[in-house]
Amino acid sequence: MKHDLKETGNLGEDIATEYLKRRGYKIIQRNCRSPFGEIDLVAQDGNTLVFVEVKTRHGCEFGFPEEAVHQKKREQLIRLATWYLMKHTKKEMPVRFDILAVELKTGEPEIRLIQNAIEVE
Repeated sequence: MKHDLKETGNLGEDIATEYLKRRGYKIIQRNCRSPFGEIDLVAQDGNTLVFVEVKTRHGCEFGFPEEAVHQKKREQLIRLATWYLMKHTKKEMPVRFDILAVELKTGEPEIRLIQNAIEVE
């Protein structure tokens, strides 16, 4: 079962990467590991650095994929982004958190991009 979940996640990230590239995002890094966990995608949209959480499901039996990004996960993503910025950026730039939901259905997957999904105070 875990192997299937990993395959589903990898497929979702492949779909997300291509989707974002078609929309003009530059993919900087995929599966960026840190002491706090992993960032699915780090991208650039214009002059904005974007941290993208990708959620993939084979249906909505357990809710929509984006609903899996609960408060604890949002807090973790902020910690991950802070770590990334300290390690990898030399200049200040705008930052955004997006969620990309992928539903794998018969035929084409359904994709929803939620920009500014996480607000940092």
